[in-house]
Amino acid sequence: MTVQGVKGVSRKRRSVIARTLMYVVLAGVAVLMLFPFIYMATSAIKIPADTFRYPPKILPREPETLTIDGEELPLYSLPVAGGERTVVLKEQGIDAGLFRDPTDPEISVAWPLALAEATGRTTQIAGVEVELFLVPIDGEPRELALERETTVGRFTDPDDSSIETYAVVRTAPPAERVTARWSNFSEVINLANVDRALTNTILVTILIVAGQLFTSIMGGYAFARIRFPGREPLFLAYLGSIMIPFIVIVVPLFQLMVALDWVNHLSSLVWPFFYTAYGTFLMRQFFLTIPSDLEEAALIDGARRWRILWRIFVPLSWPAIATLATFSFLYAWNSFIWPLVAINQGNEDDLVLTLALRVLGGQSVDSPNLIYAAIALSVVVPFTVFVFAQRYFVESVATAGLK
Repeated sequence: MTVQGVKGVSRKRRSVIARTLMYVVLAGVAVLMLFPFIYMATSAIKIPADTFRYPPKILPREPETLTIDGEELPLYSLPVAGGERTVVLKEQGIDAGLFRDPTDPEISVAWPLALAEATGRTTQIAGVEVELFLVPIDGEPRELALERETTVGRFTDPDDSSIETYAVVRTAPPAERVTARWSNFSEVINLANVDRALTNTILVTILIVAGQLFTSIMGGYAFARIRFPGREPLFLAYLGSIMIPFIVIVVPLFQLMVALDWVNHLSSLVWPFFYTAYGTFLMRQFFLTIPSDLEEAALIDGARRWRILWRIFVPLSWPAIATLATFSFLYAWNSFIWPLVAINQGNEDDLVLTLALRVLGGQSVDSPNLIYAAIALSVVVPFTVFVFAQRYFVESVATAGLK
């Protein structure tokens, strides 16, 4: 192979390695970004006790039980004869001792004192003199030191009662199985009236998105294509309203709602947000990129402004319209400050999802799984909208670089 061939192979190999490292890094970042959503989704179908587990586990689990003589008993997973077995508690409150290997402090076992044989010898652990006993571990007696006295339970194999072991009941690990508690969703809907709040949120979001699209398209076309006195100063003033923080206009906006008698009603969440300066600016900028020859040809053919807008400009502007619709949807769906001011939380008929989640957070402090379930319900709709609208973002970015 020639020198140039060797260099080519080496360059190609470095390119493959660099691309592989890039994909690994991107995959790692994607996993980190998705982990909170995955944990939220799995926690939504857990039982309450599983959400308080430490260290936490991703998959939902619940304790296994076994019905014996009409009584439902919990199952435990304990080491028996060198392996893990699923056992059931048969007797508890047995006097026992916590025995530890003086040569290996990591080895310890809780065993009944009646089944341990005293050797009459002693040893020292951490400067304290303790007795030595012969304790059977995995069928073989071992000389262990009695660290302290305690009580244990007797566990047996449900299929073979001759196989038994002893352990402290309080610390015995329960046998668990991976499962999903789908009833969390129906329970949270009935608990906090989430179904009504979800319906209200969908209605408010649809009305706001439709209103902002209509007014932004109309305003954007007027500022982009129609010449009238004072157009530029008016557009600058209109655009400058974006710089005013919303918190500044909360009080006067609330006073206006009081004057119109819209407080504590869904009307106060819809009508003030029919107009958006950002949407008008976005549509104006996109309309400016459409060749004026199309508009001039339509005017020559006798088309009026209304028809030109809806038959020519709007079909060519779907990427910008989809982008504006997505932004408007996310804003309306996640709005919290203004609904908190305008809607009384005692008015369950007009609550939106963000307020319902706030109420649920106070009602279900001891059941985080229900809070996760409500959050999952509130996230699934905007997530679906974003997935279906993401290709329009790509088109919008791609066409923005073309003249």
